[in-house]
Amino acid sequence: MVRKILKYGEPMLERRADPVTDFDTPELRELIGDMWETMYAAKGVGLAAPQIGSSTRISVIDVSVGEDETKKIVIINPEILSSEGTQTGEEGCLSIPGFREPVTRANQVIVRAQNEKGEAVELSGEELLARAFQHEIDHLNGVLFINHLSTLKRDIIRRKIKKLQKAGEWD
Repeated sequence: MVRKILKYGEPMLERRADPVTDFDTPELRELIGDMWETMYAAKGVGLAAPQIGSSTRISVIDVSVGEDETKKIVIINPEILSSEGTQTGEEGCLSIPGFREPVTRANQVIVRAQNEKGEAVELSGEELLARAFQHEIDHLNGVLFINHLSTLKRDIIRRKIKKLQKAGEWD
């Protein structure tokens, strides 16, 4: 089921999500399935559970945007073990639609997480996949991509969003 994506301003987006402790349950499978459907419907490359109202440490990522089934990644309770290099690229967010800005992140990361069955997995990513891992793990920690921008750019975006909210165009 496609769920509503929460937008900037929703308190859940800026809170650390809770760890997942029950694995391989019908509820977990349903949530992950809904996350895939929601992400693909919104044409995203990643989605964190808090973005659809579930304060759980789960993210789904597919840098092929549905073109390659083997690129689908589910990370539960993830943490970045190491990072190397830097890359700067334009980044956006399904919870902050219409805004894209350059963000500098690590170019390579190694992530430890759990899969849907609770098994430990270690994943590595470069370039776009590294960016997606970092962006989604930030979401699980209550950090949005605009937190990586200068205070000036962040304030400009916040003012534009306030205008959209006043006009009833930010629901």
